Amino acid sequence: MSAPILVPNAAAAKNAGWTDAQNAILSDAGLARAAAAIQAWPGYGETPLLALPGLAAEIGVAGLHYKDEGGRFGLGSFKALGGAYAVERAVAAAGGPEGLVVTCATDGNHGRSVAWGAKTFGCRCVIFVHSGVSESRRAAIAAYGAEVREAAGNYDDSVRAAEETAAAEGWLVVSDTSYPGYTEIPKDVMQGYEVMAAEAFDRMETPPTHIFLQTGVGGMAAAVAGLAKRRLHAARPTIVLADPEDAACWVASFRAGRPTAVSGDLDTIMAGLACGEVSLLAWEILQNHADAAMALPDTAAADVMRRLANPAAGDPAIVAGESAVAGLAGLIAAMADPGMRQRLELDAASRVLVFGTESDTDPEAYRRIVGKTGDEVRAMEGAAP
Repeated sequence: MSAPILVPNAAAAKNAGWTDAQNAILSDAGLARAAAAIQAWPGYGETPLLALPGLAAEIGVAGLHYKDEGGRFGLGSFKALGGAYAVERAVAAAGGPEGLVVTCATDGNHGRSVAWGAKTFGCRCVIFVHSGVSESRRAAIAAYGAEVREAAGNYDDSVRAAEETAAAEGWLVVSDTSYPGYTEIPKDVMQGYEVMAAEAFDRMETPPTHIFLQTGVGGMAAAVAGLAKRRLHAARPTIVLADPEDAACWVASFRAGRPTAVSGDLDTIMAGLACGEVSLLAWEILQNHADAAMALPDTAAADVMRRLANPAAGDPAIVAGESAVAGLAGLIAAMADPGMRQRLELDAASRVLVFGTESDTDPEAYRRIVGKTGDEVRAMEGAAP
């Protein structure tokens, strides 16, 4: 088993300003627009912000809060906020859904959100997956009426396949990652994610001192970091990114001081984080508003999934999927390492916020890792709502 790795971001500074370029990506006006739209959708409700005093005491911090996105719009993840919001904006921009075909690549959850958005707002949808995407995740996408196509290669290859097919067919890519020449729609996706961050911050009596975030391409992490920066300015929390060791593009990028891809099959149980290239929009935000990145073995995520399903005294049982827990796993790893603790200024007074970004979106993988089904965990006395 590999040991966790921590790489500081030399360009980060808590007193770094919020630039015009950053405000063109994420803004208070954009958040207000996204919140108004999303809160008007049928079934909207805030997801719970759960206090975990038992686990906080066990690892040695003053407070630990877990924003549980498992119940978001019945889709099982926070991704409902981004992809579907971008589809709604695209339908409005097109003057209606007739003739509009939306597409994207996905490891599972984003494609499910785009498919749900397409069904909700009336347009056709084609989703590209790679061979590592499980049959249950594919079926969950197809259940919303989307066509699912497999592309050769890894996640980044499927992104390119979606882009190339869309260009040839006249379809619209609704992606949660951005790249040269493609930035406008991912702004809507990220702005939708900020609704989740705002809900969490609004419920915390005292701001956190630290936020640990699973990253992938970085859209969600950038949304959380961006709102933290705009609200708290130089008093923003220490922000730590966390990814699987075999797909740690943020570790590679902070080491190099520029966006840096990692290659290979990106194999990890954390399927939603199996991304080898950072989003350029996310880089624009996180390059000076995220303080460090971590690379974690799959065993760290599996351990936290089991830990949340079998909680410390006083904590609710939580169903957390494989891609939901890298941030929390990073915190636990850092607290166990004196050098990391010191570098991140973590101590017994720290108040930490993490985001549980999915539930058991792959039910069979969850059962295999945790040893019980998500429904069995949810049925436990004191389980999270």
